[in-house]
Amino acid sequence: MTTPVVNRSDIETAAARIAPRLRRTPLLSVPRSEFDQSATGDTADTADTAEGTVTLKLEYLQHSGTFKARGATNFVLGNDISPAGVTAASGGNHGAAVAWAAQQLGHRATIFVPTISAPAKVDRLRSYGAEVVQVGKVYAEALEACVEHEAATGATAIHAYEAPDVFAGAGTTGREFEAQVAAEGLPPLDDLLVACGGGGLVGGIATWFGPDTGIVACETNRTSAYASALDAGRPIDVTVTGVAADALGATRIGTLAFDALRQAGALSVLVDDRPVVEARRWLWDSFRIVVEHSAAVPVAALLSGAWRPGPGRHTGIVVCGANTSPTDLA
Repeated sequence: MTTPVVNRSDIETAAARIAPRLRRTPLLSVPRSEFDQSATGDTADTADTAEGTVTLKLEYLQHSGTFKARGATNFVLGNDISPAGVTAASGGNHGAAVAWAAQQLGHRATIFVPTISAPAKVDRLRSYGAEVVQVGKVYAEALEACVEHEAATGATAIHAYEAPDVFAGAGTTGREFEAQVAAEGLPPLDDLLVACGGGGLVGGIATWFGPDTGIVACETNRTSAYASALDAGRPIDVTVTGVAADALGATRIGTLAFDALRQAGALSVLVDDRPVVEARRWLWDSFRIVVEHSAAVPVAALLSGAWRPGPGRHTGIVVCGANTSPTDLA
């Protein structure tokens, strides 16, 4: 196991750097009993679920629609940027964050996205003034094109989850969550459920909390980069598809994330696509929250019973992104 490249001190530095430009996204705490009736209509074992609290961090209210504005802003503020501007490959959300940060700080942005990226995400990229290039069926193919563009133009590349500054910026989500829980007089978080694609968000959060908090990386069965890496003992390539693939479509867990998750003892939970679709609709029906499928994956883990915290535990969920269209909620 390698020494972590990013530590809590890096996350503290990132938090101080980006605080003037980023939103402090709110929390929503509800009794665990509100999750007892699953999205499929099945009643969970009340002995396991009757007690406790679930606190949602509404990070989808962040600039650019996702947590990724944190890492992109930290990178752009903390590095010398080429006259050719910045470039990134993305399923859509990282690209939107890079485009937003570049616009705010006066840089050009060229973003490469796969053809599976949701139209809402592509539209948001263009709204920030970015040049958008759609290429390849999956993130890995868009990344290859981005690397070629970097070599040809000298643009500053910003990787979605392997750049330490991006990773540390994502970790500020966990730092902020912990501080808000304490400020609101809630008990400390026992378990924290976080969606996992390339692993930047859950890895950054795991770096902040360490092994004293139960970190649960939530994926779908068809976007299972972390689960597959755990089985193999190292990051490996996987095939990605399904409803959450546009955001959780990394074909391999990042090395920064994998090391951080293993050191924190993070667990892996997998859910099928159907519970994700139902959890997304449940968030709308219950709280009038509209998010993308990837953000509903940790909620699906809890609603479906794929993850069951013990009685009385305080469960946190990061609701990470909302770059979607509400027209398909039905």
